[in-house]
Amino acid sequence: MTCVLIVDDSPIIRKVARHVLQTHGYDIIEAADGQAGLDICATSMPDAILVDSNMPMMDGCEFLRRLRAMPDGGQPRVVFCTTENEVGHLARAMYAGANSYMMKPFDRDMIIAKFGEAGVP
Repeated sequence: MTCVLIVDDSPIIRKVARHVLQTHGYDIIEAADGQAGLDICATSMPDAILVDSNMPMMDGCEFLRRLRAMPDGGQPRVVFCTTENEVGHLARAMYAGANSYMMKPFDRDMIIAKFGEAGVP
């Protein structure tokens, strides 16, 4: 089963994403912040990651830079989730290592399409 790590400081976003992805057969792990997400990745690297752009202590771009520097950190397909549609912000995310991005608020169809686009079965 494909394992997806959801890294977001919002319990509601994690709950919605978990529900949508679980109903499509994904195994889900959650982290409430970037450091907790990196700790999970250090123990067991997931197949894919949904990461929020704006979190306290470590934003999504910093999470991506640290993830990609880890052993096997280049393997997970990462969907960057944001409320900001400014081109520079999205370019920084892609440069930091995101494979795709998704705007909040998202719906069921959008999240499933983005994970398919990111190459996650």
